[in-house]
Amino acid sequence: MRNYKKIQTEKNTVTKIVCNKCKKEITIKNGIPEEEMLTVEKRWGYFSHKDGELHRFDICEECYDTWIASFKIPVYGEQELEC
Repeated sequence: MRNYKKIQTEKNTVTKIVCNKCKKEITIKNGIPEEEMLTVEKRWGYFSHKDGELHRFDICEECYDTWIASFKIPVYGEQELEC
């Protein structure tokens, strides 16, 4: 869940991010989150009971780890090296 503040000369600026699962607040400094988290945005289509709906949520890293641990098929992951 994100809170926004309209700034006169800029687009909406994120002022607060809260994990939708545990309600942990992610600190924002200069519009940038100070912790990693997962943001999901899904526009549901014709073959869904949610046709035409937009769902959006944010999950902190701890909740993400708990969530994916419950998956029957593990999440694919690989280490990426910075250049």
